[in-house]
Amino acid sequence: MGNAIHGVVIQIGFDSFVNLRNALLHFYCVCWNVRDAHQLFDEFPQQRDLVSWNTLMAGYLNVRQPCSVVELFRLLRRSYMRCNAATIVSVVSAFGDMGNHFGGELLHGHCIKNGMFLELDVVTALVSMYGKTGHINSGQRIFYGILKKDLIIWNCLIDGYARNGCLEESLSLLSLMKLEGLMPNSSTLAGVLSACAACEAGGVGQRIGNLVEEEKLTLDAVLGTALLDMYSKCGFLDKAVDVFHGMESKDVKTWTAMISAYGAHGHAKTAVALLHKMEEEGYGPNEVTFLAVLSACDHGGLVKEGVDCFQRMVGVYGIAPRIEHYGCIIDLLGRAGLLGQALDLITSLPVKADATVWRALLAACRVHGNVALGEQMKRMLAETYVVHPMDAILLSSTYAVAGRLLYEETMQEIEGKGVAMEAECGLLRMRREKVLKEIGKKFPTILELRRSDKDLELRRSDKDFLDSGLFHQLLSHNSATDLEFGQIVAFVLEAFFAELELEESEESRAQVSNVINALLCVT
Repeated sequence: MGNAIHGVVIQIGFDSFVNLRNALLHFYCVCWNVRDAHQLFDEFPQQRDLVSWNTLMAGYLNVRQPCSVVELFRLLRRSYMRCNAATIVSVVSAFGDMGNHFGGELLHGHCIKNGMFLELDVVTALVSMYGKTGHINSGQRIFYGILKKDLIIWNCLIDGYARNGCLEESLSLLSLMKLEGLMPNSSTLAGVLSACAACEAGGVGQRIGNLVEEEKLTLDAVLGTALLDMYSKCGFLDKAVDVFHGMESKDVKTWTAMISAYGAHGHAKTAVALLHKMEEEGYGPNEVTFLAVLSACDHGGLVKEGVDCFQRMVGVYGIAPRIEHYGCIIDLLGRAGLLGQALDLITSLPVKADATVWRALLAACRVHGNVALGEQMKRMLAETYVVHPMDAILLSSTYAVAGRLLYEETMQEIEGKGVAMEAECGLLRMRREKVLKEIGKKFPTILELRRSDKDLELRRSDKDFLDSGLFHQLLSHNSATDLEFGQIVAFVLEAFFAELELEESEESRAQVSNVINALLCVT
């Protein structure tokens, strides 16, 4: 209808009126069609006024393109047109979305210089910007310098505190807000509840839940969804269910949050049943909803239900699966042992599978000990994507589950790709270094072993250890797979020293000797 009216305006020659052009510009921006809005904006470069600039900047801000807002502001300044409060609000909000604290401060100074700092909309935008960029103290100083405050600026500061992890300060500000005679609304509490869910701060979240009950606030779609999501992520599934059933109005996000809650708490069948109930009540699931259901089926082992949901998502709702959906369904098939079906699904994907999908299938090969497919996945990952140590670890675990040892050529192939077989965390590394320092020795690691003229050599600087009988005993082991043996020794010794807190003593040396002798006897 709007496009038709636009055509009529052009036909009757009214397109030269600036007010009418601005109305059409506003129409396109409200409909989130900023591409056509910008095209219309470019069609009358000599007839633009400040309303035209502000309308297009607000349109880009609504579709979350803050960089385009800043670029328009630069063009506006070059045109020597004087901006107003609405312009500053859009640009400050854009700097907040970008996390550009420096640009926001520059506009703050511009507002003080040009007398716009008395505008409540501008002050509110500045408080919100400082909260989003992590400088909440600057926003607090602005807030307490304003005599007349409305609910929006209170919400901005409370949300800023919550964003920066200051949940107790948010609660204190809520109490102060009530003393000032202002009642919080759903927007006030939704941001704090989201922060509680992200930080798993169940205590603070429960206090906000009690506040909702005391003030008898209406559980609309925004507040109810935030509250049940907080309860779910903090481990209170029963309370999340109570909130869900007590909500007066629900939307797709509400149903999705509840489905995700059931899946996260291990109730996969209930999550699938809730999806069916959602459809019965007339709510159409979106791609996030199906991702929550597929994730629940994956962790619950519901193969049939997961495949059915995937097929309905594509066939009934026409939703193009993203790589996350494929990852869930492939992991589900792999865990169930349907490795062939999972491989067929990957190869038939309309989108290119990423390394995560292939690695999920490799992990499934490890669970079921499928060496042949595991080797195929490992080679494909090494040839196509950046080499990751986890690939080699998964393949070696696949051999172990199948009751087989890695062949020498397989180990050389893995090393040829530059994979550092070092699966250790920082704490384990510190413990190992502490023990080795106490013992006074530096034992070989896998990266220090190499072949040279058919002899196994070791690069190190500890002459005492090179001259020790233990070291010569290790090197004198003439087997056809001495490289593989040396790697095993290196792994076992490092794990041995990482686990034992030894002192420099004869007892510790005897334990080391026993370990090496045992390895020599085994091989």
